[in-house]
Amino acid sequence: MKRVNYTAVPKRSAGFTLIEIMVVVVILGVLAGLVAVNVFDNVDKSRVQAARTDLSTISQALDLFKLDNYTYPTTDMGLDALVNKPENARGWPSNGYIKKEPLDPWRRPYGYISPGTNGEPFELYSLGADGNEGGEGASTDITLADL
Repeated sequence: MKRVNYTAVPKRSAGFTLIEIMVVVVILGVLAGLVAVNVFDNVDKSRVQAARTDLSTISQALDLFKLDNYTYPTTDMGLDALVNKPENARGWPSNGYIKKEPLDPWRRPYGYISPGTNGEPFELYSLGADGNEGGEGASTDITLADL
């Protein structure tokens, strides 16, 4: 019978090396960073679009208010006049013109001035992401006149 010589042959480990794991983590980090930038940019764009849609809807409610009352709510009455019946209001719908006073996508009240400047019957606006006048990108003021 032939003798088999069993020598200690080192076996290769079936796991990953530390360097391989680090390379994968770095690649995943870079990909996550690229995706996050694109996602956050789209979130800002969708908030701006939501504000534009809100302004259009509020404007229609203001027009209905004027049809019933022959005038737009004053600045002092504000957009609350679309939710709660002001004194001397005529033809008031049972549920108001809108369900609740609207907030812009950044959770701040929309601005309303009546009568507006430049001959407009009213001005309706959101101050954008930063909540201050002016700005660029998502922080740009969004006005009904810009729609």
